[in-house]
Amino acid sequence: MSSSTSKSLSAGSSRSSRSSLRSSSRSGLRSSSRSLRSSSRAGVFGARQAGHVRATATDAPRIEKTENAKQDAMTRTQRAVFPFVRVVGQDQVKTALILNMVDPKIGGVLIMGDRGTGKSTAVRGLMTLLPEIDVVEGDAYNSSPSDPELMGPDCIDAFRENGGEPLPNATTVSTPLVELPLGATEDRICGTIDIEKALAQGIKAFEPGLLAKAHRGILYVDEVNLLDDNIVDVVLDSAAGGWNTVEREGISVSHPSQYILVGSGNPDEGEMRPQLLDRFGMSVEVTTIMNSEERVQLVKERRAFDNDPESYLEAVMPEEEDLRKRIAEARLRLNNVVVPRPLKVKIAGLCAELGVDGLRGDLVVNRVARAYVAFSQPEKTEVEADDVAAIVSICLNHRMRKDPLDPIDGGYKVAMMFRKIFNSDDWEAEQAAKKKAEEEAAAKAAAELKENPRSGKKAGAWGGLP
Repeated sequence: MSSSTSKSLSAGSSRSSRSSLRSSSRSGLRSSSRSLRSSSRAGVFGARQAGHVRATATDAPRIEKTENAKQDAMTRTQRAVFPFVRVVGQDQVKTALILNMVDPKIGGVLIMGDRGTGKSTAVRGLMTLLPEIDVVEGDAYNSSPSDPELMGPDCIDAFRENGGEPLPNATTVSTPLVELPLGATEDRICGTIDIEKALAQGIKAFEPGLLAKAHRGILYVDEVNLLDDNIVDVVLDSAAGGWNTVEREGISVSHPSQYILVGSGNPDEGEMRPQLLDRFGMSVEVTTIMNSEERVQLVKERRAFDNDPESYLEAVMPEEEDLRKRIAEARLRLNNVVVPRPLKVKIAGLCAELGVDGLRGDLVVNRVARAYVAFSQPEKTEVEADDVAAIVSICLNHRMRKDPLDPIDGGYKVAMMFRKIFNSDDWEAEQAAKKKAEEEAAAKAAAELKENPRSGKKAGAWGGLP
């Protein structure tokens, strides 16, 4: 190289030497980038093949629970997920998340509060508590092998061709927890249709989005109050209806999308519209912990986790296993828990007195009360007033109309009205008197109409056939 350079310098062709150096450096960069891409592809394909082997090796002997615990701890150490059971001071957040796992039809939970209070940590900690589900191997929609209501388009066709029998290629995976990025586009969330391929080949070339990946799992939206309204509308509509429909240029694709929606954010950075707030089943307001003992305990737990995550996660495995078992048992007991009619009447009266729009508040309070009893009081099969008192605030405080000039918190109003209706006989007497007055007024109007058919009608109004 040096001799050629000296010759080129003596010949006065410095430009050619520079160009050769540039070309050599570029070729070196290209070769290195190719090697990096090939190595990364090999790593990805190797990981996929390894996952495939683990999913299909159903005949292998079961590993001992201790080995499973160590393997789970090592996997979680790589993700650095702080355990849900060790979150300190956020009891309402933990209760709301657990009850949504007991009854996924509650409608999700909205967690709003100060920054740095463990909102995201609590949600991500649910990964270790989620039960395993049966899915069709290789399906992008987490389709159930036996339930047609939980199957994607391809699996439902195969299910019909199979005569309604469960699909054979089934495997067991963890319940998915999908995070929706703040800058995600509508196509990334809902999925995209390849119009060119659809027109050329006559097939529905659909690329599933995040809503398909979250099917039968949890969709977590951090900073939900900063998302565009159209994105929030799409997510909430899909969560409420259980289906996602994508239409492009006259081509329509639908697939099931049933998930628990969890949103979090800081209200100081932006408020949400009341119409969107009402779509969340529960809402929890998180504040900074002011108790010194709890703050010290939180710092202690976090330092122990950061210093040795693997040992820390192994130590909390029994607590997580116990909580996971309680949630599974509560799901089985849920259908046996009932809300007595007198309590339903009081719940309806509470929502009416608070001026809650629509009937979502009534439905959610009844559902959450049943889930609360199934989880916290396994010996009971009937909801009582104390059970409603424990959950009514987080079900209704975000559904009330907010007056900027009213300094009273919505949760306080709910608590005051609850005491007035549930803990006093005066309200029942008042309701009975109101009902009696309405019946007397209706009877009086019917008697007047019988005596004078034109009673209450304007002059010239048609009185009906004689």
